[in-house]
Amino acid sequence: MRFHRQRREVCFVLEGTKDTVIVPWESLMAWVVEARGVTQYGVQQQFGMGFGYAHPETGQWLKLEFMTMAKPLAISHWEAVRAYMEYEVNSLAEVQDPNVVRGKDDPPWEGVHTLRNARRHMNQRRADGEIGWLYWSFWYLIDIVQLWNLPGYLTEWDNKRLMKARPNLLPSEMVEWSKPLPEEQWARPSEELTRLSEAVRTIREQDPALPIEMVFTEAYKRQGLKA
Repeated sequence: MRFHRQRREVCFVLEGTKDTVIVPWESLMAWVVEARGVTQYGVQQQFGMGFGYAHPETGQWLKLEFMTMAKPLAISHWEAVRAYMEYEVNSLAEVQDPNVVRGKDDPPWEGVHTLRNARRHMNQRRADGEIGWLYWSFWYLIDIVQLWNLPGYLTEWDNKRLMKARPNLLPSEMVEWSKPLPEEQWARPSEELTRLSEAVRTIREQDPALPIEMVFTEAYKRQGLKA
């Protein structure tokens, strides 16, 4: 499943085939799944995120679902995609956890650079007096037990292997569809979505701490739409 914000379209690859289905971005549906069950260990909760589209010709559902650790995390997946498609987010760094130590030009995956950044950050905290020598020593001891840079090298090797194989895994139709377009050919959002997005921005400015699901609920109410 790929998102193309210049075309304002979403491309599905059907499971078990290399057939592709392209659908309009604004027709896509998203949902969060929450399930509870009782086991011998007590009550357990599970959460998931899903994207889907009802195929107009066959009436069948095209969907992609995956598990998440918590409900806010599931919602944040959707918000990251939505913000990307609406040009509110233009890079992965803008949605990264601020507590994750990353360099300006680091690649999006973890690797040797991740471990080096973590050590640099730990040494800086020690120099600033945020942590004591005991915490610093145990942190380095764990790092050494984990074989220093070896996990980072293995991660980089795996990423390079996947990136090399990726072009052969994608259907040719998706590869062609994924190419960028000249700006004059970019698709534009509908008037309804433009008004809804403006309402969302207004509500966020009024109450930055309001949970994102409440922001959209209020925006739908103001526009006279069903959430």
